[in-house]
Amino acid sequence: MRVVIADDSGLLRQGLTSLLTQAGVEVVGTAPDADALLTLVDEVAPDIAVVDIRMPPTFTHEGARAAADLRARHPGLGILLLSQSLESRYVADLARDAPRGFGYLLKDRVVDVSVLVGALETVAGGGTVMDPDVIAHLLGRQSLAIRLSRLSERERTVLELMAQGCSNAGIGERLVIETKTVESHVARIMAKLDLHQTPDEHRRVRAVLAWLREG
Repeated sequence: MRVVIADDSGLLRQGLTSLLTQAGVEVVGTAPDADALLTLVDEVAPDIAVVDIRMPPTFTHEGARAAADLRARHPGLGILLLSQSLESRYVADLARDAPRGFGYLLKDRVVDVSVLVGALETVAGGGTVMDPDVIAHLLGRQSLAIRLSRLSERERTVLELMAQGCSNAGIGERLVIETKTVESHVARIMAKLDLHQTPDEHRRVRAVLAWLREG
């Protein structure tokens, strides 16, 4: 089993390399960022890439995006995301479209090298390894997408303008409709997103957050 490791932390790369080597796993290269990872995989053709999600330059989802690129370029490559963060923008597509030979573990759950080696063996065999928190996160994302899909085109436009900070009156001016009509659209948006009025949560803010998370 030939493995490459991509993580911005040099200490973590060295530590994982040492631990995996002692466990009998062949580490054939390491990379500090996504671009270096793509080049490394092209050069050494590993069986599995162990990838952190947050890497330079923005430390958001460069690793997850690189994993998606790698899967497209090397369909037989196993991917194991090993991260401290939860990400769904690219992971949901990977888990849905290419679940074979794919894994996503949270670093704080890997308390022993045997856990990591076991995950690598599963991924190498074409299996899927997913942390329970990752599964819950992805299902929540799917639920949100389903609720947003209930909105009509006009309702999505109204919600987008809400996300831009427009008041009902401002939305009415932008769309050339009466404020009462905007209020009706907003009421339907709240109902379709299952945002019922509560004493401690503002539905308008929650609707905007839902829109921003989906985007």
